[in-house]
Amino acid sequence: MIKQMHSVAVFVNDLEPAITFYRDALGLPVNKAGSFGAEFLAEPPYLGVHPATHPDAKALVGRHTGITFYVPGLLHFCGDLHARGVKFLSEPTQMAWGIMAMIADPEGNVFALWEDSMPGEAEPA
Repeated sequence: MIKQMHSVAVFVNDLEPAITFYRDALGLPVNKAGSFGAEFLAEPPYLGVHPATHPDAKALVGRHTGITFYVPGLLHFCGDLHARGVKFLSEPTQMAWGIMAMIADPEGNVFALWEDSMPGEAEPA
């Protein structure tokens, strides 16, 4: 019986710059690292960043991952990401259901950043 999601995987060609990006630019805590790649976040589901050694994995580098990170204080966080040189595919935009921005890692893997904040509302606690 499945109890929970353990991790999601992102594939990269060059592991060391990827670890630096996720750890230093995004500020994700490293849970563990080794020849398999790195696992980020303090608890599941983890974000696994793995070297694309298999042809199937190589085909997954530089794509929209479908991963969304929830970021309270998104506008401030995006300012920090700009200062760290993170590539934005779309700037923070107010939607009917919150604020969303799209970023890419150095190899073009795309992520959404989201805050559940509506116009005129205080930030959720």
